Order: sequence, then C-alpha cells, then structure tokens
Amino acid sequence: MQTKGINHLALVCHDMAETVKFYTEALGMPLVKTVALPDGGQHFFFDCGGGALLAFFWWPDSPPAAPGIASVRDFPADAKSAVGSMNHVAFDMDEDKLEASIAQLKAAGVHVSVPIVVNHDDSPMGVSREMNEGVWVRSVYFRDPNGIMLEYAAIVRAFRPGDIAHAPARAVEPAE
Repeated sequence: MQTKGINHLALVCHDMAETVKFYTEALGMPLVKTVALPDGGQHFFFDCGGGALLAFFWWPDSPPAAPGIASVRDFPADAKSAVGSMNHVAFDMDEDKLEASIAQLKAAGVHVSVPIVVNHDDSPMGVSREMNEGVWVRSVYFRDPNGIMLEYAAIVRAFRPGDIAHAPARAVEPAE
C-alpha cells in the first residue's frame, strides 16, 4: 500500500456559514464542494493547497465543543488534548510568507497565539526565541471560529539522520 499524501481532513463545525466565511475570507481557501447529508447535516470541502482538502461536517444536534479534551485550549501554552482527538491542523507555508500571514490574520480579526512566531528547535525546551541551526520549523498558531487550533508551518531545513533521536514512549495503561 502506498498513499500519495493527505486527501482531506474532516472536522466538525458549530456554524457552517461562519466557518465558510472564515476559511474563504480570512484564510483565502476556496470552497470547492458542498454536500447536503440525508440526516439534515452538511459536509463542505475547502481547497487548502497542494492538492489537499479541509472538510467540515455540520449537524444541527452536534455535541458541544470540549476544549482541553477534544481540542486544544491554547497552543503552545496548553497544548494537550485527549487520546483520539485532533490536536491541530498545520498548513504548509513558505517561511518568507509567515510575517505577512500574521498581518493578514490580524486584519481579519483573528487572534494569533503568543509568541507570534514559534521557532521549534532541537533544544531541551523544543523552542527558541531566536533562529539557530537547530530550528527545523517556524510556526504561527491561531484558532478558527469553532475553536480548532490551526498553524501555518514553514519547514526551514531538511530532515537529518540525527532528527530521530528518541525512543517511542509506552502507555502507562492500555487505551480503552
């Protein structure tokens, strides 16, 4: 079996009209397909670039959001979410576009997390205020109207053999 990449990621929204407005206007992602579901719900698809789609389901009776369980409360300050949840969606972006993206997000009224640009590096903290040779990705984090944590991520160097330096952890108790 060989995949060619991500086809789409399907999330659940609270208000489809608000979600369409955010993704088309604030993020500039074209709405490319809409589906009316037989149970009264909707399933809409946005082109998020690189041949990938971001999709949303909406149902009038969806369970409410559960920040800190099914989604992140704040990133990177409170980044944990439950097993099986979707933590965040990272959209690939060229590094030279990050600063302009922050201005565009703010102009659209979108709250951007602090620090504004996170330099993920190989230090014990995993982040650095300054660029250094260990920085491998630079990120900007923000939320959509549904509370979904989003990221613009710019890979700034090629992966190296030393980038795999940790043994995978084992669960304290098995998942249910």
